[in-house]
This record gives sequence, structure tokens and C-alpha cells, in this order.
Amino acid sequence: MISVAEAPRVTKSRIEAFSDGVIAILITIMVLELAVPEGAELSALEPLIPVFLTYVLSFAYLGIYWNNHHHLFQATERINGTILWANLHLLFWLSLVPFITGWMGHNHFAAVPTAAYGVVMLLAAIAYWILQTAIVAHQGPHSRLAAAIGRDVKGKISPLLYATAILLAFVNEWIADAIYVAVALIWLVPDRRIESRMQAERPASPERNAKASL
Repeated sequence: MISVAEAPRVTKSRIEAFSDGVIAILITIMVLELAVPEGAELSALEPLIPVFLTYVLSFAYLGIYWNNHHHLFQATERINGTILWANLHLLFWLSLVPFITGWMGHNHFAAVPTAAYGVVMLLAAIAYWILQTAIVAHQGPHSRLAAAIGRDVKGKISPLLYATAILLAFVNEWIADAIYVAVALIWLVPDRRIESRMQAERPASPERNAKASL
């Protein structure tokens, strides 16, 4: 039996492909929750508005995780068993997104489903931090990923906002929903730390070197 600390045949490309497939399936499951309305009038769409809004929010979150996951493994040079399990841990919490999305949408943003949505998002954020930490630990504190992450302000603020939203869901669920939207908007702002680092370390092309020498 192969030790969980070793993964000699598993490459990061396989992790990326598997993770991409899981996220694609999760988005497909969510869109299937959008039932076809009974009736041809615009009023028939009204009961679906909460479900559609939660779908849009969760679609944005899954898109953010897919984007950041891609950049994370772009800067990853090697993997081990710890990283494999950390990645599965992240995918576990993300796999609950369709369920929690449907529960919150079908119950019109009631307090308990809204708080539960925050719990899933909080645990997914923690799982992503664990994955990121495991990769940095394996590659070393002076790796390009560690340098690109830096202070990771957004990564530290997001769990605090989720925790706040969970508590506020029992006071006013709309405030909690607004916080979830705010976190998504924070992450939708392009974060080019890893991408910029990769471009800075990329060898210049012959054409670029020729122009520089002129």
C-alpha cells in the first residue's frame, strides 16, 4: 500500500483535471434545480426568483474557486499525499454547494438555511487555506507561490465576514445575504498576484530579447 505522504504517479495536471470535472458537475447539478415554471406568463417566474438568485451567487462562488484553484496549481511545482487529501477536503465542502443553494433558495432566504449557507462557505474557505498552506509547506517558504500569496489579506478577511454573516442570519437574513454578495464581489476583482509572479519568472522570448538588445 502506498503511503498517503507519497504520490509518485499523480501529477498536478490530474488533480486539476479531476477538480475541474467536479466543479463542472456541481454547476450542472445547480442549474438542474431551476425547474421549468408552469405557465407562459412572466408571473410564473416569480416563485423562481429566490432560487435563481442563489444560483447566481453560488455560480459566482464556484467560478471564483475554479479560477483561484487554477492559479494555485499553476504555481505548484510538485505535490504529495497531503496535498491530494487537502484538495479532496476542499472538493467535499464545495460538493455541498448545490444542496445548500437549493435549500436557501427554495425557502426564500430563511434564517437557518442562510446561516447554513455561510457555514458551508466558511468551511470551504478554511479548506482552501489548508490546501494552500499544504502546498506552500511542501514547496518551502521561499517558493514562488509563497512569495505570490504574500499577506493574503482577502483570504484572511473572508472567513471573518462569513462568520459575521452566519450570526447575522438570525437577526436579519438580508444583511447576511448582502455580506455573502460582498465577499463574492471582493474575490471577483482580478487578483493577479500568482499570475504576475509567473509572468515575471517566465523566460523572455527570443523576439523580446532581440528587441531589448536594440
